Amino acid sequence: MSSTTTTRTTTGTHPVRTATRAVGVVFLLVGVLGFVPGITSHFGDMTVAGHMSDAKLLGLFQVSILHNLVHLLFGVLGIALSKRASQAKLYLIVGGVVYLVLWIYGLVIGMDSSANFVPVNSADNWLHFVLGVGMLLLGVVLGRGVSADADGDTV
Repeated sequence: MSSTTTTRTTTGTHPVRTATRAVGVVFLLVGVLGFVPGITSHFGDMTVAGHMSDAKLLGLFQVSILHNLVHLLFGVLGIALSKRASQAKLYLIVGGVVYLVLWIYGLVIGMDSSANFVPVNSADNWLHFVLGVGMLLLGVVLGRGVSADADGDTV
């Protein structure tokens, strides 16, 4: 058992686990909604990958099949890693870094270049920034006191 003191809610679930589960559920929902015509505008113009996909989730965020699958994968990972506080903290921090790297990537590539394979547009870029900062803050703040070997809070 870990000697690290952790803060838990009255139900016994560490807040970092709850936050990770919520983030995972949101990513899962976004991944599913990206495949729903009407919620995703220009659904018929969705491509497997690349900047030529004209499909936009909520009419704003450029998506492709690859982009939606990445959201689904990120969601499944978040839910799976929310079972332990140490894994939940790691998911939020690493995920935050990944989204900040994706934000920078989106800023430096040409939107019409082959490097824009995910694809991303300006709305995606700034959403990635907010997600990156938000996930990092959740991981650092809620994960305080959670060590890498924390195992006393499994489901």
